[in-house]
Amino acid sequence: MRATRFGASWRPPVLRMLARAAVVVLLPVLVVASLYWNLDVRPEAERLAHTEPQIHSIADAAAPADSRTAVVDLVGLGNLDAAPTARTLTSFTEIGQVWAVQYDNAGIDTRVISDLIAERAGDAAVDHIVLSGHSMGGVIALEVARHLYHDTDIVLTGVVLDSTPLDLHSVRPESRDAGEEMMRWVGWLPGARESRSLRLLVEVAARKDRFLDGGLFRDGTGLLPDVDLRQLYDVLGEVGRDKIMRQDVASNSLIESQFAAIVASGASRNLGALTEPVGDKPRPGVVFLRPRHAAADRVVDVDHTQRTLFDVVGGSNGTLRVVRMDGTGHANPNQAPGAYNTAIERQVVPYLRANLREPRPLALAEAPR
Repeated sequence: MRATRFGASWRPPVLRMLARAAVVVLLPVLVVASLYWNLDVRPEAERLAHTEPQIHSIADAAAPADSRTAVVDLVGLGNLDAAPTARTLTSFTEIGQVWAVQYDNAGIDTRVISDLIAERAGDAAVDHIVLSGHSMGGVIALEVARHLYHDTDIVLTGVVLDSTPLDLHSVRPESRDAGEEMMRWVGWLPGARESRSLRLLVEVAARKDRFLDGGLFRDGTGLLPDVDLRQLYDVLGEVGRDKIMRQDVASNSLIESQFAAIVASGASRNLGALTEPVGDKPRPGVVFLRPRHAAADRVVDVDHTQRTLFDVVGGSNGTLRVVRMDGTGHANPNQAPGAYNTAIERQVVPYLRANLREPRPLALAEAPR
């Protein structure tokens, strides 16, 4: 057996040793790679191949006379379905019907979303649309808005942007770094767009401030940070329950597409396209919802976004309204429904109801305290 085993005839002897060592090392790697691909990547890839964007009907218009208008809600980074947020924003029924977009978990195609909205509008006898986008969802909403405004007969009454970053510079550095890090992983690691095990690592790493205190070991060696094992256990359970085991959460591929939409920096161009004359259509109004104090939004620099909005659609001939809200953070209507619904009812609804055929001056609105 010794004479016939693998590498027995190889010369010199060191070559035999290296070959056997390679087998010992590579065999477990190949086994793990096979399990990763067949148990993690392939099933998710097959599931994503059968997903597609959808439009969900959430609520009827509060007044039957407004049923020819629909408010279409789109959520932001890391989210799949706008339905829960749309149900929270009950004040949108004062404008018209309320619909919610569920993204395709394999990625985002704004042309497909636009066509879906136009098709649903035709079926429901809707001829006026208001788009509402939260955070990155506002970037998607602006691209969809350009399609609807320029390529369909639908009247785009307005676009509501909730703490939306119009370019990568609007994203605060820590959030920008996290997004870029994930895109690097997705770019070079095979199967990263589908892998749930990778998603587990990324989501846990994003919550590291909860289990890493930033200090050193008590012996002062400085080799590793101090880990709170109880908090780490809680984070693993939370991520596993909310992000890994559920089928109705955004995939890595969708998150990559969402972040890429911000990186592409096309939002300002799409916004500018809404100022161009299209037949006898009125120019859509643009509403920017933001916290009263910029520091309350730890993800997006809303002051930067507001300056950009003013440059493109503001000014004396503009169609911009800025609504500052108390008690809100970054695009969080589900956490602050009262503040959002009050602001929409008292500031957004009257503005969008007004006749937007005539140029409007910039209006800086203060939501009631």
